[in-house]
Amino acid sequence: MEANPLQADAPSLVPSRGAHRPTVSFELMPPRRPDAAPNFWETARRLVAVRPDFVSVTYGAGGGDRATAHRVVSTLLAGTPVLPIAHLTCVGASREDVSEVIDEFLDAGVRAFLALRGDPPHDQPDWQPPHDGVHSADELVRLLREVEATRAAADPSTALRGAAHPLSIAVAAFPNGNPAAGTTRAQEVERLVVKQAAGANFAITQLFYEADCYTRFVADARAAGVTMPILAGLLPATDPKRLRRVEELTGVAAPAHLLADLDRMDDPEEQHTVGIARSVELARAVLEAGAPGLHVYTFNKYRPALDLVAGAGLAAVSAT
Repeated sequence: MEANPLQADAPSLVPSRGAHRPTVSFELMPPRRPDAAPNFWETARRLVAVRPDFVSVTYGAGGGDRATAHRVVSTLLAGTPVLPIAHLTCVGASREDVSEVIDEFLDAGVRAFLALRGDPPHDQPDWQPPHDGVHSADELVRLLREVEATRAAADPSTALRGAAHPLSIAVAAFPNGNPAAGTTRAQEVERLVVKQAAGANFAITQLFYEADCYTRFVADARAAGVTMPILAGLLPATDPKRLRRVEELTGVAAPAHLLADLDRMDDPEEQHTVGIARSVELARAVLEAGAPGLHVYTFNKYRPALDLVAGAGLAAVSAT
């Protein structure tokens, strides 16, 4: 039997507990190449040792990482007490194909999903979604609920397990608007209302760099009728190259002054120290403003993620 890569050591980091403890969660990206697997599993082991509330596992555009993502989620389910949330995208896929993927995850024991539309292919300017596809995140949320209901209606044991472990569905929120979709913050508030009505349980924001970006978005969402929790998604700002790469991927630019400060430093350790300090300041600000927790975009780097949650007072020890 293959050894579980997440069972190497006993947990060494424990989140702080209290009457009100914000949630801690991390995003993991399944390795795309076999030679990247050892570093990935070491990162996963370190993050799981903190006992986060959940770990989300990305799925890749068009399901390109489908098999690897399924293996990572299954390993988390089998070898740890941590709840895995499976990313699920629908862009470019038929309703039948998406339903099949949902069934596969549910058969593996997955009870939590992050429902995402996904981005259309960038290298196909004439691309059109399939007529029988799932065209939006709210449609995907509805399909998840429909597949779960169909399975429960077909089998009393499945229905009982579903009652004991209800399906949880997260969705994305875009506090600055979504540059990839060309939407404004107001439009994204409206979309979040629709996603909630479709059956979403909570939202995770895209990364942001200013606390008032998050607080204004949440205030607007509440005024529009959104009642579900809106989790703050943060990226540890320790590597200027990664910040610029993230801008290319998401359209969300890091503050010019932050990039300038990091660029002036030749020592990666100094960049790490300064970047973590800035990120901790942001984390504390959104938590004080009422954020229910922090979701850390790790890019499969455990040290910045753990130092961020420790600096924010959510873990007993940092990775430094």
